[in-house]
Amino acid sequence: MGKTKHPGPQNKKAMPDPKHWVSPIPFGLGKIKPKHMRDTAKILWENKDNIGYAANILTKGVCDGCALGVSGLYDQTLKGPHVCTTRLNVLRLNTAGAIKPEILHADIDELRKYDSTELRKLGRIPYPMIRRKGERTFSRITWDDAMNMIAEKMKVLDPKQYAFYLTSRGITNESYYVAGKVARFLGTNHIDNASRICHSPSKTALKRSIGVGASTANYLDWIGTDVLLFWGSVASNSSPVSSKYMLEAKKNGTKIIVVNPYREPAMDKYWIPSNPESALFGTKIADDFYQVNIGGDIAFMHGIMKHWFEMEKAERGSAINHKFVNEHVNGYEDLKKKVKEQSWEEIIKSSGVSKERIIELAELLANSKNAVYAWALGLTMHSFATDNISQVANLALLRGHLGRKHNGLMPFRGHSSVQGSGEMGADPFVLPGGDFYGDNFTRIQNLWGFELEKWQGDIVGVTLENILLPEDHERKIKLYYLSGGNFLETMPDPDFIEKALSELDIRVHQDIILNTSTLVDAKEAVIVLPAKTRYEQEGGGTSTSTERMVYFSPEIEGNKNKIEEAREEWKIYIDLAKRVKPETAHLVEFKNAQQIRDEIAVANPSYDGIQHLKKAGDVFQWGGAWLCEDGICPTPDGKGTLITVDIPDLGKKEGQFIVTSRRGKQFNSMVYKEVDPLNGAGRYDVLMNAEDGKDLSIAEGEGIVLYNGFGVFQGRAKFVDIARGNVEVHFPEGNFLLPRGRYEKFAGIPDYNITVTLEKADRYNARKDVEYNEKHIAEDEIDAPA
Repeated sequence: MGKTKHPGPQNKKAMPDPKHWVSPIPFGLGKIKPKHMRDTAKILWENKDNIGYAANILTKGVCDGCALGVSGLYDQTLKGPHVCTTRLNVLRLNTAGAIKPEILHADIDELRKYDSTELRKLGRIPYPMIRRKGERTFSRITWDDAMNMIAEKMKVLDPKQYAFYLTSRGITNESYYVAGKVARFLGTNHIDNASRICHSPSKTALKRSIGVGASTANYLDWIGTDVLLFWGSVASNSSPVSSKYMLEAKKNGTKIIVVNPYREPAMDKYWIPSNPESALFGTKIADDFYQVNIGGDIAFMHGIMKHWFEMEKAERGSAINHKFVNEHVNGYEDLKKKVKEQSWEEIIKSSGVSKERIIELAELLANSKNAVYAWALGLTMHSFATDNISQVANLALLRGHLGRKHNGLMPFRGHSSVQGSGEMGADPFVLPGGDFYGDNFTRIQNLWGFELEKWQGDIVGVTLENILLPEDHERKIKLYYLSGGNFLETMPDPDFIEKALSELDIRVHQDIILNTSTLVDAKEAVIVLPAKTRYEQEGGGTSTSTERMVYFSPEIEGNKNKIEEAREEWKIYIDLAKRVKPETAHLVEFKNAQQIRDEIAVANPSYDGIQHLKKAGDVFQWGGAWLCEDGICPTPDGKGTLITVDIPDLGKKEGQFIVTSRRGKQFNSMVYKEVDPLNGAGRYDVLMNAEDGKDLSIAEGEGIVLYNGFGVFQGRAKFVDIARGNVEVHFPEGNFLLPRGRYEKFAGIPDYNITVTLEKADRYNARKDVEYNEKHIAEDEIDAPA
């Protein structure tokens, strides 16, 4: 793959630069902003019973927060210590003691009074537990009894009737790898992971556009590129350390552009706590915002390319990098034809951005020798997400912004370990090192020494739906084995999800803490298994960051609140294999974590190097500094492909709004604050444009209702700087508006955007009984997705 090696962390510019300051008033006094120092003090207080261990995690472990990949307090981008609130907020998951027995074994309805935030604060799961059908409380069970019960059930089921799922809460590459191998060994291909509901379209789109499903660039490439373009991302909120890189980029002359319906306050102005200059005076992050409609990104990009082709008519080479295109790109004429077919009228209507503004950005990019394109869930959580991202790749390929310093395509990953999940094979469509078919299928079968089932496994959403198939259906899921995860709060249509979870015969929750899904009934039993954290994994563990850095995180000693009965996740999977198929289980046996890494290096050749990571601070980057270096892509002909995509029809009727879900002060579905410190919004506030409010005679703070054929959301109007006709609600509270069974056509991500009608609450309630029929709506009348 890549030839050039990453140079390692660079020095920061020491001189303050007042032109990037938000205000000369220290600490942003009087402004709505996070109280970083106060929050940090609270977190220290929360961990006071285990403070030495907490300090060891922060200084020796690889961050289990976002996917930037900070090892101890240091990363590979900038010299100097880094720590952020995202990491501090998840710290307690690793230092907490056991849940008190009187709470743990209380009546199930007492436990159900807690929300997920409160359950998290109760502490860790201390030992294996079971709650059988009709029982009101969890009771303690031995590991042997728990594992035998799961194994006996698996023995009588067809492997098509059980499924595995792994979340992204600090799970290591070793655990993903063993889970994937054990699932296939047991005969099931139903194995999936949390990236399915975040970034799976990024991988799918990049593979078809440039042949590789990972970030082609590094964070270092941000610093000194001409343009850093963020698409549908609030990087400063989800990955606060990245704001340091942004400040450094600005000091090196980089322009930061944000494309997003809402002018996100954290991408506008931010106070970076670990940078003294920024902590005092704040940092103006974005140089410009393009407030595109939800789902209007494809049209917006068509507009950029349309203007490029118009520039080309006037002067060849003024917008397109012809040398790069001729040598490294397929599909140019087809794309040109498709773009020219788009009318400016349609582009402006769908994108919601004026022609003048589109031309402005088109010319900025045309005059930029270097650009890095970064995106997050604003592009991936759509039914046409793969097309969204291939359209971003089209921009980069036309300009040759690929495969060299200060250029590239970067899916901005949310969680520390999620990049590795598919690369380890914990995904229905892949095996380690490649796809679930052809030469790679045969290669892995030979390496593993057992026959793999050829039938196609289902994605997580489909396995959940298949729980409700008729009893005798060969794909009716009867046992679900979950390593973390809370489907009740991450999947659309929570009412359906609750019903599905309760219809399983057996549900296994292998986890650190309880969540609301753990408390749902099952037809035979709910079994809860206490897992060790990343920092307790014997022999250490590895995780892969957004920029393909594979970091080693050692086992960290000194936990005062040690959970004696917790086990390494990879060891639990091997134990299960031994009980289900004792005669051949030696084929999936690993004596220690080092043996797993040795095999990963062979199974996924990109990871050759992981076997040498042995101590804190060890790291290597697969693929080198840049993927597609010098424009040469890992495709059969070495070229990237321009993909033609259509402007999607959102099915938005006159007067309707498009709603998207957003994260507030939270990490994935873990909520840390009831009020978002960046904009003052509560969990049931609906972010909307004041002009839209005026048209509907809605005052700020007034009760409003969003509804469609799937559900109803009652909230309050909060006026913010958002494109007209678009509204945002918090995730997971707004998930009742989202339909189940609607997936991205290539990657299988659920659609988290939908058309809704918005009304004053009193008007809606007055009409509801007469006109509005809540769920029973014929298929052909259902609102289209966004």
